[in-house]
Amino acid sequence: MSRVYPFDEAATARAVIDDDGTLVEWNEGARRLLGHPADAVVGRPAAQLLIGPAPTLPRDSRWHGTLAVRHLDGRSVDVWLLARYRPAPDGAGNRWILVTPVPRAEPPVADDPLGEAGLIQSPCAIAVYDEELRLRRMNDAMSVVSGLPEDHARGLRFTELVDGPQSEDLAQGMREVLATGQPLDVRTFMRAGGESRAHAWLARMAPVHDRAGRVRGVCLAAHDVSDSHRARQRLQLVNEASMRIGTTLDVTRTAQELADMCVPALADFVTIDLLDPEEYGGEPPARVATPVTLRRAAHRSVLDGVPEAVMEPGQTERYPGGSPQADSLTAGRTIIASRTAGDMSPWMNWNSARTRQVRRFGIHSTMSVPVRARGLTLGVAVFVRHRRPDGFDADDRMLAEEITARAAVCIDNARRYSRERETALALQRSLLPRTLPRTAALEASSRYLPAARAGVGGDWFDVIPLSGLRVAMVVGDVVGHGVQASAAMGRMRTAVRTLADIDLAPDELLTHLDDLVMRLAEETGRDGSTGEVGATCLYAVYDPVSRRCTLARAGHPPPVVLPPGGRPHQLELPAGPPLGMGGLPFESAEVELAEGTVLALYTDGLVKSRDRDGDAGRAMLFEALTAGGGSLDLSCDRILHTLLPSGGAADDVALLLARTQGLPASQVVTWDIPADPALVAPIRKQVVEQLDVWGLSEASFTAELVVSELVTNAIRYGARPIRLRLIHDAATLICEVSDTSHTAPHLRRAKTFDEGGRGLLLVAQLTQRWGSRHTGDGKTIWAELPLFEEDDQPPVRGS
Repeated sequence: MSRVYPFDEAATARAVIDDDGTLVEWNEGARRLLGHPADAVVGRPAAQLLIGPAPTLPRDSRWHGTLAVRHLDGRSVDVWLLARYRPAPDGAGNRWILVTPVPRAEPPVADDPLGEAGLIQSPCAIAVYDEELRLRRMNDAMSVVSGLPEDHARGLRFTELVDGPQSEDLAQGMREVLATGQPLDVRTFMRAGGESRAHAWLARMAPVHDRAGRVRGVCLAAHDVSDSHRARQRLQLVNEASMRIGTTLDVTRTAQELADMCVPALADFVTIDLLDPEEYGGEPPARVATPVTLRRAAHRSVLDGVPEAVMEPGQTERYPGGSPQADSLTAGRTIIASRTAGDMSPWMNWNSARTRQVRRFGIHSTMSVPVRARGLTLGVAVFVRHRRPDGFDADDRMLAEEITARAAVCIDNARRYSRERETALALQRSLLPRTLPRTAALEASSRYLPAARAGVGGDWFDVIPLSGLRVAMVVGDVVGHGVQASAAMGRMRTAVRTLADIDLAPDELLTHLDDLVMRLAEETGRDGSTGEVGATCLYAVYDPVSRRCTLARAGHPPPVVLPPGGRPHQLELPAGPPLGMGGLPFESAEVELAEGTVLALYTDGLVKSRDRDGDAGRAMLFEALTAGGGSLDLSCDRILHTLLPSGGAADDVALLLARTQGLPASQVVTWDIPADPALVAPIRKQVVEQLDVWGLSEASFTAELVVSELVTNAIRYGARPIRLRLIHDAATLICEVSDTSHTAPHLRRAKTFDEGGRGLLLVAQLTQRWGSRHTGDGKTIWAELPLFEEDDQPPVRGS
């Protein structure tokens, strides 16, 4: 059970004086000391009790001294007083609180343990308090700490000697020691007597026992642990900086994290200014010469709105020699300047705007620390103090350099990442099609978005015109991110276009592409890396004449189909292994698509994220495709807005939307050709008549020659049956001759007196382009004739 101590409040004489000098409180201790009852003095001027002039009391600190005070019996009493200036309890104005101990009437006990306690000459500050927590003894070291002489302070309560809210915490600890008889350590942060700067203290309290073992008081030893406290704070700040700085690979964000970390822990105002690499050929210099141009990356202040700043983030300024920023960068070391030392004058004379800020906010000390990493100078961090009265010292320099060095590595990492990302993005954009070709087979629109954090990857898309008005659509994804993935993507896209040019079937094209990926992996592994290169791909060929689409995929998500007036659904296709596995077969599937069907080809970054799986993403894609009509461009934007977060996708995204168009049967005509060279003339006549029906008489002469050569070549070198097909759209006339021979035609250089060998050479000269493709039962030789003047011809992508 805790002991209860009957504290005698009258052992301290206490008076309270209002701001106008009127006594408002007078306790029993004051009556004991001077004899005046409370009702005789409360409400009257306190100066009436003084013998002599009243002292001038400072309002910003406590005061103590000896005054001659008039006793009730008329005699003069010298009284030592401790005065403190504090707000009134009701909040109305301020008051002076005066206390002094009342001398004890009883003589000191001979074996008083309180008098024997403590090492009075110890360098450690020691004080002994009795059972009422009134001071009985304190050594010289404690007198220095408290700023009070022992003879005058003896008899005062601890809360009367020590000011501030911390005094009550310490008094509570002393009461606990009295009650339990157990020692107690209390850490606090408070000012010593007469000082303006607070210190960190360790107060060690121990019970004082008499010879019978009873607790008779408390011994208090005060240890100034400011040095270890500051060291612990610095260690904590450095540790916190390692966790809070560099959370992203963004230069500006990392610079802001450095500024945020140091305010108010180290400075009242911090600026981070970085060199512009573009002025140095894209790479920060190893050495800097004045004048130097810096760009404000971030700043932070203890004041709202950062009013000390003279420029905003993103703005640049040229700093001459003599400015803290330029001098620190050229010297390659930290520079501390202060108004007291006078070394801020060159800076203030250089920039009048900063001079006004220095005077307006009372800036008295600056510290400029170069931001350097891996031997490169990236910029400078400037630390400023105007609220904290103390200037920067050696410990502050070490702390600022440590935190800035850690941040510099993060800034350099972010800078290198940003540079590589920009390079990869430029490479990616150069390798992706800038515009999609306009074809009679379909209308197309596309989008590509790099990953928000991982960077540019290997996603790509393409639309490739093929012979016979057919068109190929491709979407692929190379595993990984960065320049290497973009370069691999470029090689694969080039390979796809080359393989599409020879009209390979989708499954055959993927087989050749699989071989390419394996070779890329082998080449990559030769430099000592793992050589792991993987990719997925979806390849589709749409024929507007038959309205059929042939597709194959290699580990890629199947397309989504939206029929006209129907609901979107995922097209079921054989999965196929990802590219780079080697030796595994790919399968094609053929589907018929109604005119106006929308095909959505995409990479998995569109539908997959950390927050949802592929099924949930596809459901959102179905909803976005169904919602509203409009152009394919608007549909692309709506899909990205629906499926991707505002902060960007976790993986890069490629999206290709295509709306199919059919070719009317009236624009296609087919003839079966008998294998008799004598019947070529009637075929030419039929072709001319058909062109007249189509209103293409101007192309008759060229078409007649091309058809004659292709048909004659097929009769001479091909195999039955032979078929001729003419197709035309608004800009092109296509002549196709098919037979069942798998022998591919080729150009020959005929000699002067040869009677043959000039047929395909003539076709090549008369047509816009020509070629051959293998079919399931043979081959087809085709040629395209433009239906307009060459000067008016719109750009057509070669296959």
